[in-house]
Amino acid sequence: KSHHPRAIEAATKYFLTQSAASALVLFSSMTNAWHTGQWDITQLTHPTSSLILTSAIAMKLGLVPFHFWFPEVLQGSPLTTGLLLSTIMKLPPIALLYMTSHSLNPTLLTTLAILSTALGGWMGLNQTQIRKVLAFSSISHLGWMAIIIVYNPKLTLLNFYLYAMMTATIFLTLNTIKVLKLSTLMTAWTKIPSLNAMLLLTLLSLAGLPPLTGFLPKWLIIQELTKQDMAPAATLISLLSLLSLFF
Repeated sequence: KSHHPRAIEAATKYFLTQSAASALVLFSSMTNAWHTGQWDITQLTHPTSSLILTSAIAMKLGLVPFHFWFPEVLQGSPLTTGLLLSTIMKLPPIALLYMTSHSLNPTLLTTLAILSTALGGWMGLNQTQIRKVLAFSSISHLGWMAIIIVYNPKLTLLNFYLYAMMTATIFLTLNTIKVLKLSTLMTAWTKIPSLNAMLLLTLLSLAGLPPLTGFLPKWLIIQELTKQDMAPAATLISLLSLLSLFF
């Protein structure tokens, strides 16, 4: 939107990442068609092509280790664009993951998920820019979505919908009170106290504090992981999400 060097840089980064990831998606479907003889999304049976597809979608979504572009792009774009990037632009890759979830590699996805939650928590700790904080929060939420997609894809969708709703609330609130840095957020409560109270609750909900909505998908995911005999992974990912709750 704004013809600003920083915004142009962000747009270029976004374009290059997404086009590389799209090329990888096409490449994975080609290798799959080469080995199995069909182009159907649900017939992604070849291990190499499912591996390439997983990494391509991880790149599109911004899962660790392909996450470097996301905070940068979000920081360089205005709040409304940031909202679109964090919610609507994540829907197509998640839809692809949902449709191919039965043939993906559980170990790889669990590893990516735990790394994402860890990095989303740690890197968010030392940020002063609100958009970067929200970018790292998004990365750790994606970790929760990736860990459960193989076992119960519907929970991933529930998590995504609730995440999109809470993120939309936060971005629109910040847009209303014109806040970009933590230092301006500190003094913003005098402008619209009621809106700020809501922002506080939404931030706690996004972090996943138990009585609030944001805890619901985490609770269900922990329950499902325990049913799948993955209690250690559930414990680890819960402890790592405490990092993002802290900031």
